[in-house]
Amino acid sequence: MRIGIVAPPWITVPPARYGGIEAVIDALAREFLAAGHEVLLVAAEGSDCPVPQVPGLPGARLTVLGAGVDELAHTVLAHEALAGVVDIIHDHTLAGPLSRHRPPGIPLVTTAHGPLNGAFRTVYRAIAQDAPLIAISRHQAMTAPEVPVRQVIHHGIDASCVPLGRGDGGYACFLGRMHPDKGPLQAIEIAREADVPLRIAARVAEDVEREYFETVIKPLVKAPVEFVGEVKAEEKYSLLGGAVALLNPIQWPEPFGMVMIEAMAAGTPVIATLQGSAPEIVEDGVTGFLRGGNHQLAAALQQAETLDRARCRKVTETYFSAARMAEEHLRLFAEVIDHQPGRRGSPARAS
Repeated sequence: MRIGIVAPPWITVPPARYGGIEAVIDALAREFLAAGHEVLLVAAEGSDCPVPQVPGLPGARLTVLGAGVDELAHTVLAHEALAGVVDIIHDHTLAGPLSRHRPPGIPLVTTAHGPLNGAFRTVYRAIAQDAPLIAISRHQAMTAPEVPVRQVIHHGIDASCVPLGRGDGGYACFLGRMHPDKGPLQAIEIAREADVPLRIAARVAEDVEREYFETVIKPLVKAPVEFVGEVKAEEKYSLLGGAVALLNPIQWPEPFGMVMIEAMAAGTPVIATLQGSAPEIVEDGVTGFLRGGNHQLAAALQQAETLDRARCRKVTETYFSAARMAEEHLRLFAEVIDHQPGRRGSPARAS
């Protein structure tokens, strides 16, 4: 197949630091290419994913993350570049699947990376009328039963790129974005109750993140709590590998937490709240602990070293692998192409 991939315009693929969506797109593009398919990626200039890319697009602009006009312009340019040269488009933007300028005759599949509730429910209900919609967890799909989801495909990671850590650093870590939904305050409270040092690696870039950090988190950053800022990939995996556990006390129904499978790839168990996709990712008592409140999470953190780090890694290498994720996408793409109106000849086959 000739597969066009449209990434959001704000962060490079792969991301230099923060960027779960972009990390997933990078993994998919690499796996599609490795499976023998042609890939054309539309992403912010400066992306160094090793697949052919559409040239001449604006560079990454994290400071305007989410700006509608940038996404609209990006998708217009993307669809112009992909017209007539691909068999299918996998669009990861919100605006692209709704564009009236989509290339005619080329099927488009989209992935919902965010929630399906609130205003997103209206948007994705419209998108799903003529673009097969991929959900990234069963919980995400269940939150909007009136939105037709074609398939649930969990994210994956190439664990061979992640060193297996020994968890001998004597600390727990929090990794993510500096936002109350992510639970950094709860992570501090849990670590203090469990008497375990905590290292916080988090992005502080947007206004809401800076305000939350300055007013809520910064006053609490004193031994044994350490703030290390936003980290690059190699620093992230070193941090995860040395941790006895990842603290992920999310405070909202997150559709899929990439940080959890990144931690497990490093052999690090996950201590998480019973929110969103967490029960689909973490096997309680095997690859981590799932609990309902700070006190219970603190008690679980004290038991983290009893879990088998090799088992955490194995789960990521098998079910949460990038290869499995790509294979499920390729099967879906082949089905969509095969059922495209007016298509003749033999069906497309996924490698």
